[in-house]
Amino acid sequence: MIGILIIAHAPLATALRECALHVFPDCASGVLAIDVLPNDAPEVSLADARRAMDQLGCEEVLLLSDVFGATPCNVAQQLNDSVHTRLVAGANLPMLLRSVCYRHEGLDQLVTRAQAGGTQGVMSVGSTAPQNQTGKRHAPSHHDHQQ
Repeated sequence: MIGILIIAHAPLATALRECALHVFPDCASGVLAIDVLPNDAPEVSLADARRAMDQLGCEEVLLLSDVFGATPCNVAQQLNDSVHTRLVAGANLPMLLRSVCYRHEGLDQLVTRAQAGGTQGVMSVGSTAPQNQTGKRHAPSHHDHQQ
């Protein structure tokens, strides 16, 4: 099974992992997170990430990072050999959930699934009337509030 290591700005990596565990509690040992703190030197984050890779103990690892070009992604790039690891930047929850679901597939297929999950999870959602409203229209400055 492919391991997943999330490297992102604090507290995003841990938050994404916790959300994945909420949906898939059995994935805990195969999904780890490194939160990059604002004042940590990149070398510290890289050492933490290397320890996490060892802890995963997987032959192949999908690296997920939040923003291309930022410190977490730069750290992940230092771990990425493109043979036993692959890096996808722009991590979001749909991407992670898709990745967890398909960890049994090959690394290249998992990257494709992760990217598809990430992009398909981003959509514009139309506005609809709240369920308890009868469809009456108000002036644009009026807001209905529900508790």
